[in-house]
Amino acid sequence: MNTCIIEMGSNIEPKKNIEKAIEILKSEIDVVSVSSFITTKPIGIKEQADFLNGAVRLNTEMNKNQLTMYLKNIEDRLKRDRSQHKFGPRTIDLDIIIWNGTIVDDDYYTRDFVKKTVDELL
Repeated sequence: MNTCIIEMGSNIEPKKNIEKAIEILKSEIDVVSVSSFITTKPIGIKEQADFLNGAVRLNTEMNKNQLTMYLKNIEDRLKRDRSQHKFGPRTIDLDIIIWNGTIVDDDYYTRDFVKKTVDELL
């Protein structure tokens, strides 16, 4: 069994899309806990809506690559537009931050909101 923490964020109907992403995760995978969610200013492209960000702790039989593909599939189901700029608006963004106790995404060190929400679940 693998344990991981994913960061999730949205700035297109954020409350609705985050609730839907959590609902999908809970129906398809072992969700252990969910952090609080905080509003953050956009990074990169400033002329867009604020984001809602939080973290989810999961247990899964999937390996890291399989989980990454699974998370991309959820983003696709929630109509994430991949033609947009990397830092542009999105319905949902799901990223693995902690994998089996190891930090695997540098955003943990560089973005306070990531560290804060992930640390709630450690």
